[in-house]
Amino acid sequence: MRSFIESALAARKSSEENTADNAPQNTPVNNNVPEDNPMQQNPQNSYPQQEQAQPFQSQPEPQEQPQPQFQQPQQNPSQPEPQFQQPQQQPIAQQIQNDQSFTTPQPQQVIQNAETVGMFDDVDDAKIMVVGAGGMGNNAVTRLQKMGINGADTIVINTDKQHLLISKADKRILIGKDTTKGLGAGGYPTRGKEAAEESMNELEKAIKPADLVFIISGMGGGTGTGSAPVVSKIAKKNNAIVIGVVTMPFKIEGGRIPKAEEGLARLRQECDTVIVIENDKLLEVAGEMPLQQAFAVADEIIVTMIKGITETISTPSIVNLDFADVKSVMKNGGVAVIGIGESSTAARAREAVEEAMSNPLLDVDYQGATGALVHIAGGPDMKLTEIGEIGDFVSKHLDTDASTIWGARIDPDMQGRIRVITIITGIKSQYILGPQEMREDDRNLGDSLGIKMV
Repeated sequence: MRSFIESALAARKSSEENTADNAPQNTPVNNNVPEDNPMQQNPQNSYPQQEQAQPFQSQPEPQEQPQPQFQQPQQNPSQPEPQFQQPQQQPIAQQIQNDQSFTTPQPQQVIQNAETVGMFDDVDDAKIMVVGAGGMGNNAVTRLQKMGINGADTIVINTDKQHLLISKADKRILIGKDTTKGLGAGGYPTRGKEAAEESMNELEKAIKPADLVFIISGMGGGTGTGSAPVVSKIAKKNNAIVIGVVTMPFKIEGGRIPKAEEGLARLRQECDTVIVIENDKLLEVAGEMPLQQAFAVADEIIVTMIKGITETISTPSIVNLDFADVKSVMKNGGVAVIGIGESSTAARAREAVEEAMSNPLLDVDYQGATGALVHIAGGPDMKLTEIGEIGDFVSKHLDTDASTIWGARIDPDMQGRIRVITIITGIKSQYILGPQEMREDDRNLGDSLGIKMV
């Protein structure tokens, strides 16, 4: 995780310096999604004119040539026979270049040259949406928007008008105009919930088209903690797969912890899967890193995960993540944990997956996990054997009946490196159990020991 944090901070600093002038402009609240530009048709083929026929002229018959005599090559007994050498595994990019069967046609070529059968035009791609609720969620979506993401729409919602104005997204929604007057929820989750319920119609209109919804929020505040469960409920009502991605407060934020636990419990009731990041565990990894940078790393982890999964679903990849497969793992996935590992050494595949599975962001027990989603990204030099090694490692550390899916894509910017992102669902951890479940576990322990727990 440390290697990823170091590279993430370096990339974040470079990105902010290079893309400051090219960052998306603030956009007004607009629920109209721009239509794609119509596809340009290729010009009609032009055919060369036929050459004028030449008069027939008889040709002299060819003279018969003597056949060459085959000579058996003589072997030199003193010369050793050539030894067979095992061919080396080529990088995936080189295999694709050498084998035309790997060629992926462009969308224009597919539509113009392929014969389609059935109601082809009536079948749409999966619609993916990323929603940032509250200050932390707005910051993460802004970072995602600056990085650029293909295949997903972004939305930020807030009760704080000023924070919303500096956030970057495809849509920005100010919720609870009458409840909060655009001045924020004051750290009260009940006000955040009321604000979201007041703006129910706008939220339903914005979220309704989605098949997969990521909801990012920081637990323990007012707007995010209160509104995220409302947004999740709306998305579930429209039959979307809903994945919550939340951070839990630091232990020193004593007053926010009870609100965060209650908010997480409500969010779990409305989401298929909730991915939890513990801020205290993040600081253990970050060491002496300034607090602002630690928050930046949390944003980087979240947006890297969402961007990787979304683009592997929506764009051609070496190994695609099919939406139906993602649905099978995330549907009723319960509490999940994210792990990220990265390496550039000779044993990079092994090191990256070990780093992701060791997961210092959360103390977890993988025993009993119900599923795993694994995303692999590497440069053009990444090999198929490395992808297979990563998949085998994850499978061996989970129960045999756990459902494991994985996707892999080539990123030209990752030459010499491999990054592994794992999402393990259905796990148990003391850091992510809600207050009610913690008390239930204590009672079960007391019953087994013959002690009454209060």
